[in-house]
Amino acid sequence: MKKYEVVKEKRIFDKIIKESKFVKNETFVIYYEEHSENFPKFGVAVGKKIGNAVTRNKYKRIIRNLIDSNKFLFKNTYDYIIIIKKSCLNKSYNELNDSLNQLIKEKL
Repeated sequence: MKKYEVVKEKRIFDKIIKESKFVKNETFVIYYEEHSENFPKFGVAVGKKIGNAVTRNKYKRIIRNLIDSNKFLFKNTYDYIIIIKKSCLNKSYNELNDSLNQLIKEKL
């Protein structure tokens, strides 16, 4: 992901989570909200229940990589916040990829 494609400000991050629509499956929750720019923006959140900082950062890197490889599936005029659930710990990279793709294609 490029720097301009990242939602970094806490107030925007919180606003999207509190006021937006969402879709979920057993591994991810994706909040999405329309915006005026012509490229998607992404935020990745991992709760402390997932593990220590090393584990959480590992899963953030994995999800960012999945986003980069599947960017064509996302609509350009939306902000997305992807929250990772604890069930991701039991899944391989390919299973995470399939789960994210399925959620995006079916529900967004």
